[in-house]
Amino acid sequence: MANPKSQTTISPHSQAPLCTRVYPDESELDEKLQKAARAQKEWQKIDIKDRIAIGHKFMEEFEKMKGDDLYLELTEQMGRPVSQVPGEIRGFLSRAQYMLSIAEPSLADVSLKDTDVPGFRRYIKRVPLGVVFVIAPWNFPYLTSINAVLPAVVAGNAVILKPSPQTPMAAERFATALVNAGVPEGIIQVLHLSPTLTSYVIQHELVDFVCFTGSVGVALELGGKDPAYGDLFQLQPLFPLLFRLFTGAMFNSGQSCCAIERIYVHESVYDKFVEGYVDLVKKYKLGDPTKPDTNLGPVFTSEIVKAGAKALVPEELFPIAQPNNAYVAPQVLVGVDHTMDVMMEETFGPVVGIQKVSSDEEAVRLMNDSPYGLTASIWTNAAENPESEKAFLHVVDQLNTGTVFLNRCDFLDPALSWTGVKNSGRGVSLSKFGYDQLTRPKSVHMKIQTK
Repeated sequence: MANPKSQTTISPHSQAPLCTRVYPDESELDEKLQKAARAQKEWQKIDIKDRIAIGHKFMEEFEKMKGDDLYLELTEQMGRPVSQVPGEIRGFLSRAQYMLSIAEPSLADVSLKDTDVPGFRRYIKRVPLGVVFVIAPWNFPYLTSINAVLPAVVAGNAVILKPSPQTPMAAERFATALVNAGVPEGIIQVLHLSPTLTSYVIQHELVDFVCFTGSVGVALELGGKDPAYGDLFQLQPLFPLLFRLFTGAMFNSGQSCCAIERIYVHESVYDKFVEGYVDLVKKYKLGDPTKPDTNLGPVFTSEIVKAGAKALVPEELFPIAQPNNAYVAPQVLVGVDHTMDVMMEETFGPVVGIQKVSSDEEAVRLMNDSPYGLTASIWTNAAENPESEKAFLHVVDQLNTGTVFLNRCDFLDPALSWTGVKNSGRGVSLSKFGYDQLTRPKSVHMKIQTK
């Protein structure tokens, strides 16, 4: 089959074409990568304070883009309800602000003079990697790309940003704001690429590092099968937290790497928990994401495996969901166990399985029984029971996952490292460690006295 020459973005909710982008050929890619490599050699000479100042200017330029046009544009591309788009933009700018605030100390030389012997000086520099290739996903195109692109640029790298074919305009807006702020065009280039051309860039001799967010299948931040357990030691106070746990599973139609996809509930409150959870799901409004009162939109892909589990939400409550469109009714599954794909493989949709457990130990074992390890959450009333917090911290050490939450989920704090274990990742973004990944240490060892 011939390689495609272009891509066309189709709106998930209307199935109408939105935009078309033409792919470069390999010779054009070579030229763009050479441009990036040349620009990077000059960019890394710019003082770090000046690069940070340009970063703040970038935030000002992006602020000018905020508004209904941007929000609706993203909704049309990937289907999230327009009322929920401002939250992604706020998070985008918040992460940018934090990563700029820690850039100078994170990239500063590590001095060893306190332990130097007389006549010697030693220190470790943080130097940029060179050309960084960022492959961004469609589900949170602004939030995921800011994690790598801005820190890479501030650290002195050049960035080639390849967006998903579903959300090409998000990357273009991002790059436009950077260039308007003073970043040289060779330092930030958006390339729309086929899978074949993407592989070509990954293997190119001028590409020094790859940041990839996607499916299992390089910094590598992949998907998850994120579990939640309610409740450790204090069961009844769990119920006021139902809504948070619910939105952690259903927000963005469940299309989040760290969405809650499996819930374990102690048998003593299992029935009441399921009843309350299903009642919340039934109240969701699935429909046209461009309407301000819609809180559940279409999905990018509608493949959800039920694997024999019992579905508790009548599909007739959501008549817009039909086999010939991208709308999927939210669903709660019970009677599930770990022999079923729905509890073991990433579903990436508005579906959650709830499994009964008889003890905290069983819950922890099941939470760890997964090829993934991105986040996990524990739900308990720690504020009213200090022993619960102590017990939670004990469980933190037992969970094999990149992040452990208490009474929250599906949230990235830019001060904390975002990482995974097992099939959920090989890299780190955000926090000081995000800068460590986008630079390399260079040791300097000076003998000053020659006698």
